[in-house]
Amino acid sequence: MSNLHEECGVFGIYAENQGCDRALADTCYYGLFALQHRGQESCGIVVNDKGSIRAYTDVGLVEQVFTPGRLRYLGEGDMAVGHCRYGTTGSTDRANSQPIVINHIKGTLVLAHNGNLSNSDKLREELELGGAIFHTTTDTEVISYIITAERLRSDSIEEALAKAMDRLEGAYSLVMMAKDKLIAVRDPHGFHPICFGKREDGAYVVASESCALEAVGAEYERELEPGEILVFENGGLRSIKDHCGKVKKSSCIFEFIYFARPDSVIDGSSVHNARARAGSMLALTHPVHADVVIGVPDSGLDAAIGYARQSGIPYGIGFIKNKYIGRTFISPGQKSREDKVRIKLNPIASVVSGKRVVLIDDSIVRGTTMAKIVKLLRDAGATEVHVRVSAPPFLYPCFYGTDIDSSEHLIAYKYSVSTICDMIGADSLGYLRLEDVREIAEFANPEEFCTACFDGNYPTETPIDRAKNRYEINR
Repeated sequence: MSNLHEECGVFGIYAENQGCDRALADTCYYGLFALQHRGQESCGIVVNDKGSIRAYTDVGLVEQVFTPGRLRYLGEGDMAVGHCRYGTTGSTDRANSQPIVINHIKGTLVLAHNGNLSNSDKLREELELGGAIFHTTTDTEVISYIITAERLRSDSIEEALAKAMDRLEGAYSLVMMAKDKLIAVRDPHGFHPICFGKREDGAYVVASESCALEAVGAEYERELEPGEILVFENGGLRSIKDHCGKVKKSSCIFEFIYFARPDSVIDGSSVHNARARAGSMLALTHPVHADVVIGVPDSGLDAAIGYARQSGIPYGIGFIKNKYIGRTFISPGQKSREDKVRIKLNPIASVVSGKRVVLIDDSIVRGTTMAKIVKLLRDAGATEVHVRVSAPPFLYPCFYGTDIDSSEHLIAYKYSVSTICDMIGADSLGYLRLEDVREIAEFANPEEFCTACFDGNYPTETPIDRAKNRYEINR
């Protein structure tokens, strides 16, 4: 329930093998549905039927954009790519929706991107000075230009991609499609996850999270290694690892804390277990005498279970979340007297009334939302509200996918813990320690996480202009 926004979700399916189900538009639809939590601004599907490309993208949720008629139009094929977007670069409009389709002299390139380039500004300026004309304000189009330029002097799309990777810095998990190939790649730092699996009919599936594989009947094989390129062609797959191991792995810790779905597995570690472990650590470092532990839906629930289990304080369902209200039910800038937090969350008075409550959430960004949630509990009769956060204080901007572009927007950067506690109206406030957050993923190397948003230690150079809509100003 924080003010953070999600990443994007990418999905791809390769079904050229004989006997594969070719209803790929429907498959993409279900895959994107499973990834909807990663982006609610726009979505798109592109189907390749023996080189014939059919595409549809638009602003809105998956179920809103893809009507039965549009799915019939996209129809059957041999390969398909899907995307759901929350943009960290560029505004919310149809032009910025993905996948993007690029037609060039050597064929067609379809591209879906999750992440954020840290050198996008530099690359875009170089391309514009060379005569490139941009139709969007996203860094995804920058990636497409770089790959296309390399394709003109390369023998294959995967060779062009490998050359482009030498120029791309930052986070990018990509699914690409050419005439007869589906390609997936994870950046050398491995900032964000991308995995693949296989269905019983022989089709290969690629997705940002393993939950999307399960949604379409594919068995999880493994995560792509940082820097790895997977090429699906001629009925099989091959791996290219020329960029693997060149830089230190720096996986985004917020995938485990907030971004990913609890039922997903990332790099061999359960997201649900990681959040429960964070809650257990909070109970050890920030204990309190209380009557009930509750979580803020949805990403605070697993940590609340862990806190309750470790502390011995009973776990309760303290809020009902209205699941029928999307993130855009009130348009940006629209005046409304209704409190959006109250519309989305309703406390269960019988659980919290007369109780000392431990309230677990994944983060506190600006503090305004948490203050409203604490007030909801007090209005429902809670005698004490002790806030525990399953992440360290968010102090620095992220350049790899989270839409926080300045420390000035972060309450923990400006105020002490005790001051924040007073500002949100809590009786006490405790954050997960930085040394503990690296330990929450049970099978991961603690030294292989990016925690720059907590400690300011960035794995790459950082951009000068950090505004999300910077390409739309004075253009």
